Amino acid sequence: MSRKTVVTCALTGSFDTPSKNPAVPVSPQAIAQSALEAASAGAAVVHIHVRDPRTAKPSMELALYREVVERIREKNADVILNLTTGAGGRYVAGDPDPAVAGPGTTLASPEARTRHVTALRPEVCTLDVATMNFGEHAFMNTPAHLRAMAALIREAGAKPEIEVFDLGQIELARHLLAEGHLDSPPLFQICLGIPWGAPATPETLLQMRDRLPKDAAWSAFGISRAEFPMVALAATAGGHVRVGLEDNLYLSRGELAPSNAALVEKAVSLLAHLDCAAASPAEARGIFGLAA
Repeated sequence: MSRKTVVTCALTGSFDTPSKNPAVPVSPQAIAQSALEAASAGAAVVHIHVRDPRTAKPSMELALYREVVERIREKNADVILNLTTGAGGRYVAGDPDPAVAGPGTTLASPEARTRHVTALRPEVCTLDVATMNFGEHAFMNTPAHLRAMAALIREAGAKPEIEVFDLGQIELARHLLAEGHLDSPPLFQICLGIPWGAPATPETLLQMRDRLPKDAAWSAFGISRAEFPMVALAATAGGHVRVGLEDNLYLSRGELAPSNAALVEKAVSLLAHLDCAAASPAEARGIFGLAA
């Protein structure tokens, strides 16, 4: 029998990608419709950021999250919703005083970053166990903030998808597990190719996989041209996969992806060639340790 592999679709992200590919969904209606199409194409999980519909810039507005969730649930009660908590972690050093936050800083409290999780109670939400250079800004998630966010996520009944971008972050996650701030068995997402985290190479993915707790369920993704090579590698290395317009704008070299669903369809086809089958939402719940 084919091995069941969970496909997550990351729908929109937070970078200036709508200007590069008009298929990137921006409004709550467009994000929800893209989620429904991705689910029909084989995604068991949809990973959700929201954007200001007027500017396409990333947003933390609860009303936008609520509208997306409600629009999805009106038509699909089964697909697993995974809400980001990454928003609110950006720090841009001011000039001339780097101790003062500069334009573009979004740094927010743990309560503000998890407010939509508390209100909407998704099955899964991300927890970025990472403080790092993220392109030209810093992405800040201090251990104290992570402990506070983990507690709020637990109170909301969500399972944290622990996002790690480098080896040291796995060690911090293992420490938080040992302290009891995160529950076992954990769910990890290995994030590769993001400047300036770990590169999207086979050696890196396998090394990070080998440092995960033995009872962990895990997925992995690579951005841009590494998206589909990492799908193949993660699946054959025993993990699960993620694709979507948050991570990659192209269906093939020089061809913009027309939709999130098209990226999911390509991933499902690739998995089939590896004797893997896309897991249903019910199967994904069992694999990820979620309530039925």
